[in-house]
Amino acid sequence: MSSAPGRLSPPVRVVYDPSVSRTKSLRVSCPDCGSELVVDTATGAVLSHKRPQEVPGGGKDFDALLAGLDESKSRAEELFEREKAAMADRDRLLEEKFRAAMERAAEEPDEGPPKRPFDLD
Repeated sequence: MSSAPGRLSPPVRVVYDPSVSRTKSLRVSCPDCGSELVVDTATGAVLSHKRPQEVPGGGKDFDALLAGLDESKSRAEELFEREKAAMADRDRLLEEKFRAAMERAAEEPDEGPPKRPFDLD
């Protein structure tokens, strides 16, 4: 039954299934991660959560896992060397800043402690 443009279609009749309300919990499978959830029908609270079984090693063979381990080891070494160089450069920069501050302190004599507001009266 097709409706003409501008006319509303007949209302859809919803049938209630009373057997659904008799169960105390529902088992639901998550479409995103595949986990199985048990949900209480009265409160909507999640009663349990069970993750799906994963294949050890992500389904990769031993050689692929070993190659991935070598890659992560080389990345870690590279990161360590970068941070080591940054720390050495940081020490040099701090030393230069300290020397510049010492030179400024030598050029500008200290005038003693600042005056307190009570001394101005």
